[in-house]
Amino acid sequence: MRFTLQDLSYDELSELVVKHKFPAFRAQQIFEMILHCKDYSEATNLPVQLREKFKQEYDAISVELEKEFLGQHGVKKYLYRLRDGITIEGVYMPHDYGDTLCVSTQAGCRMGCSFCASGINGLERNLSAGEILGQVLLSERLNKRPDNKRAITNIVLMGSGEPLDNYHNVIKFIELVNFEKGINISERNISLSTVGIPDKIKELAESGHKVTLAISLHSPTDTKRDKIIPQNRKYNIASILDAVKYYFNKTGRRIIFEYALAKNENSTQASAFELIALLKGLPCHVNLIPLNFVKEKKLIGADSKLIKEFLDTLTKGHISATIRRSMGNDIFGACGQLRLGYIKGINGN
Repeated sequence: MRFTLQDLSYDELSELVVKHKFPAFRAQQIFEMILHCKDYSEATNLPVQLREKFKQEYDAISVELEKEFLGQHGVKKYLYRLRDGITIEGVYMPHDYGDTLCVSTQAGCRMGCSFCASGINGLERNLSAGEILGQVLLSERLNKRPDNKRAITNIVLMGSGEPLDNYHNVIKFIELVNFEKGINISERNISLSTVGIPDKIKELAESGHKVTLAISLHSPTDTKRDKIIPQNRKYNIASILDAVKYYFNKTGRRIIFEYALAKNENSTQASAFELIALLKGLPCHVNLIPLNFVKEKKLIGADSKLIKEFLDTLTKGHISATIRRSMGNDIFGACGQLRLGYIKGINGN
């Protein structure tokens, strides 16, 4: 599959223009075209000769809108079609402090977490940096504001896939989306969610990037976490905590721990006390997540009373924690519900 122009940095695009013997200023015009997620036919400021030449060799955009689902509170779930026909999902979530886009980094996932729909059919393939960026640029266009201010202010790498399993493409995406002449979303407004791959966490710490690191913990003990997240058998909790401490020391960024509460699994008071002991003294915050329904999975979410009791115990134990507001579960777009492709009767009408 050939790459798209959205895979390229501004410098790489400039080199391409020179290589094809077009005037250097055309690079800025092409960059504006792809930044606004326009195809060649819409770039009428470009000469026909250039458009035809580039169209023969490079796709302009990496994703197209397949379908949109509207949920409560202004939430939108997008089905994006990639150039090879694969369909992935993402979610747009409006907030008072700014609007957030949840993006996918892989088509499918190979982590096999017991509560998550993304890995049911395994990993299809990694997404390129341009395919990750394309989700942002297309969603920005779809939600264009009348005052021309940026619609998307926050990005969470929490859709389908394990971002650190696609490390190099994710790093390039961060650089592209943070580029000051581009959409320029601050790294402080980008969260990367991972089950925890210690060597990649340390590599990220050394990269100089300072995104918010969110660890999908979901259990305070290896025995329980082995069943919830099979990857834990390879990288246990101790090795992950060692890596996140390294990340904090390098970046100064507080670590987020995600904890989806399942009935009779990890939501007991005993688990809460174990979590307090595990995280004591670590600069962190715990996001308690009401477990969302996934048809193929057997785990049942804890009820609101259990979740509140769990939160109260953490708070009394001096662990910063909140219950994450659930958004998008009415359109199967909440945490753990995104998947590869479109399944009628599960993903909408």
